[in-house]
Amino acid sequence: MSGGTPAPPVRSALRVAETRVPRAAHPVIDAHNHLGRWLASWVGRDGGWAVDDVAALLRLMDEVGIEQIVNLDGRTGAELEANLDRYDRAHPGRFATFCHAPWGELGPGGGGPDAIVRSLEASRRAGARGLKVWKDLGLSVRDAAGALVLPDDARLRDVWAAAGELGLPVLIHTADPVAFWWPNDARNERRDELARHPEWSFHGTGVPSWERLIAALEGAVAAHPGTTFVAAHVASAAEDLALVRRMLEDHPNLHVDVSARIGELGRQPRAARALLVDHPRRVLFGTDAFPPDRATYELHFRFLETADEHFAYGPDPEDPHPQGVWRVSALDLPDDVLRAVYAENARRILAPSR
Repeated sequence: MSGGTPAPPVRSALRVAETRVPRAAHPVIDAHNHLGRWLASWVGRDGGWAVDDVAALLRLMDEVGIEQIVNLDGRTGAELEANLDRYDRAHPGRFATFCHAPWGELGPGGGGPDAIVRSLEASRRAGARGLKVWKDLGLSVRDAAGALVLPDDARLRDVWAAAGELGLPVLIHTADPVAFWWPNDARNERRDELARHPEWSFHGTGVPSWERLIAALEGAVAAHPGTTFVAAHVASAAEDLALVRRMLEDHPNLHVDVSARIGELGRQPRAARALLVDHPRRVLFGTDAFPPDRATYELHFRFLETADEHFAYGPDPEDPHPQGVWRVSALDLPDDVLRAVYAENARRILAPSR
């Protein structure tokens, strides 16, 4: 199947506890969100900001216990300045904007890695708190010869090293759910999601395999122990927590965030809980839900704090299974792990202001 309308969600006869958590048990840093104009078109706001009313967002943050939001939409130059003015400078301590790397410098007529390093230096001086790297590195960024550039490309060594020297943590999204590489047929567990977004399928497109991309991510992390990496979406490997565990154990500079992966973690709650309990300093809270809303935050708090079982992992009652047609169980994390995941880890790795 390559299109069509997904079937409506089935009703469950199971009667289970439903715990509402309107405010997090401890202060929270949402370490993965988009508040700028970069991805605003994804939520129907072409040319505008992902968040219309910053004051309303701040009220929501205060009400549900969000101490700070990491804004990954800084880009570079004038766009970075606009994001810093709207968020970080206007509301000190409540937002931390990350810059981007101008990968176009690797293409025809570009200045190469040295130009990218200079851009990072300028972004750091302006006030960027980290570097956001999107999945286009590995899937669509090309060099002057037209070849794809992956995260472990030798030409990026100076870029990753510079990020470490500048104190910029690298929040990197590499690859996507492994099922996006499978045939989009009735056996694909993400078939309904891919029916809604057929452009997300990489099957038969000629891009590197999921395995090659994850290896490229790990290669970059391994080669730069002085640089802090946060691999977004549980390193795009939430379906293989043994792999995530092994990478965390092998690379002390690697962290992961849980953004947009409640669906994956919650269908293997014992393994997911064990991963967080065993590596409490290496996992960051994040939602990747923009614009931020109360329902999404309450869902995440329920997932991390309660022992509820078998519930929908989507905050939208009209789309309770946005990724796959299954339900999840919560993790009931210990208090010390909650404190670390909610905010302590993000506070530790965020670059201080200059």
